[in-house]
Amino acid sequence: MIMKSMPYIATALCLAACASQPIVDTQGKSMAQYEQDLADCQAYADQVRSGQKVITGAAAGAAVGAIIGAAVGNSDTAARGAGVGATSGAVRGTGSAVRERQRVVFNCLRHRGYAVLNY
Repeated sequence: MIMKSMPYIATALCLAACASQPIVDTQGKSMAQYEQDLADCQAYADQVRSGQKVITGAAAGAAVGAIIGAAVGNSDTAARGAGVGATSGAVRGTGSAVRERQRVVFNCLRHRGYAVLNY
């Protein structure tokens, strides 16, 4: 069931990555300096274990979905519940990873003297 959910998970990851760019007041800094600082901060954000959060969310969601499906129906309902749970859990895990990556980048830029406007 998790494999069937992979296209949805991949789409969620792509959408989340697009939404994670900070809006920063670079007054007093050159664009070259800002780009270097942003690259450094994004490298720190790469340390966030995004894949692990997605997998953990998917596994937890699949377990809960299967239990609920089994309680209200038969094995087919349990399998469908597991699939729905895995997808929703993966999306929650993705959201959590994206928020954590954003916090890392935004805090890093702030500590380097930038005003981050969208956090």
